[in-house]
Amino acid sequence: MSKAADIDIAAVSKIYDQTTAVHAISLKIPAGSYCCLLGPSGCGKTSTLRMIAGHETISSGDILLGNTLITELPPAKRGTAMMFQSYALFPHLDLVDNVAFSLKMKGLDKDVRRSKALEMLKLMQLEAYANRRPAQLSGGQQQRVALARALITDPEVLLLDEPLSALDPFLKIRMRAELKKLQTSLGITFVHVTHSQEEAMALADIVVVMNDGRIEQAAAPRVVFEQPATAFVARFMGDHNVVTGRVASVSDSGLTLDVAGGGQFAASGGNPVAGEAIDIAIRTDRVMIGETSLPGFGFNGVVTNIEYRGSTVKLSLAGAGVDDFTAILSDADFFSRTISVGDALPLMWNPGDVIVLGKVEK
Repeated sequence: MSKAADIDIAAVSKIYDQTTAVHAISLKIPAGSYCCLLGPSGCGKTSTLRMIAGHETISSGDILLGNTLITELPPAKRGTAMMFQSYALFPHLDLVDNVAFSLKMKGLDKDVRRSKALEMLKLMQLEAYANRRPAQLSGGQQQRVALARALITDPEVLLLDEPLSALDPFLKIRMRAELKKLQTSLGITFVHVTHSQEEAMALADIVVVMNDGRIEQAAAPRVVFEQPATAFVARFMGDHNVVTGRVASVSDSGLTLDVAGGGQFAASGGNPVAGEAIDIAIRTDRVMIGETSLPGFGFNGVVTNIEYRGSTVKLSLAGAGVDDFTAILSDADFFSRTISVGDALPLMWNPGDVIVLGKVEK
C-alpha cells in the first residue's frame, strides 16, 4: 500500500496581519523519509505543517508534492493526511466507524469502508477493540486509532502535529518506536512537529531546526548534534557550550578569542577576521577535568550546580568570563573524586571538540 513523494517547499511565507510567522523558507524533504520540524513554541513549525496540509493558506511561495503543485489545492486533494495533537476522535462512534469516517465522506460502500477500517486496525494491533468507543481506550490506543484514521486514505505524506505530547514519559518512548517502525514499514514520508530534541533525534532522518520563522539548520540528526550550524542550534540542542568573544588574533594554526571578563580561548576553522565578535561551541560531553591543557583549550571554573542523571552527572560552572558552562561527566568519572558546589576545577578539552560558529547573531 506504500507510496511516497518528495516535498519541495519553495520560498514559503506565512503572514498573519502584521506578523510574519514563517519567513520565505525553502526545504526539500526526500520521499520516504522521516522529517522532524523542531523548535521552541512560536518558531513557525506548526504553521509550516499546516501549510503543507492545506489547513493554512500560503502567503507567498509554493509547495510541490512530487511533481504536483499543491499550493492552491484543498486538503483532501493533496495526497496528505494529518494527525492532530488532540486526536479529534468521535466519542459516539466505535473504532471501525471512527477509522472509516473519511471513506464515508467519499461515499464508499459500507462493507468496503468497514473492511478497510478493520485492515487498518489490524495494522495498529487494535482489531480486538474494533467495537469499543474512544473513551474505553488508553491514550496510546487512542493515538493508534487516530493514526489508522489518517492512514486509511492511503496518503503519500503523513503529517503529525506533536503526536506524543499528551502521553506519559514511558508511553512516549514506546510510541516513538511504534511510529518509526510504522513509517519504515509503510515507506511513506512522515513530517512530524515537535519541541522535544530527544524525540527528533530518536525518530528523524532529517531534523529541521526552526527559530523565529526561519530554518536554522536542516540535516541528519548526527550532523545537527555534532556540527550545529548556528549558536541557536548549539544552544537549543543543549549539547554544546556557546562562548562569545572577540577575535584577538588569527594565524595559520587558528584563532585566539578574547572573552569579556578576561578569558581567552582558541579555535580553528571558519573565516575569522581580527576584531570581529564571533561564537564558538564546545561539546559538553567532551569537557574533562584535568591538571593541564593546551593554552586556550581549558580554564579554571567554579562549580555552581550539580545534577545527578544516573549514567552521567551535569556540572554547571563559571569562570574565564563565562557565566554558565556545562560539563557532562560519566558517573564513574564524577564519583572517582569529591566534587561540591563552590569547588574550583581545572577544565580541559581537545582542539577537535571546538567549532567556530561564525559572527555573533544579532
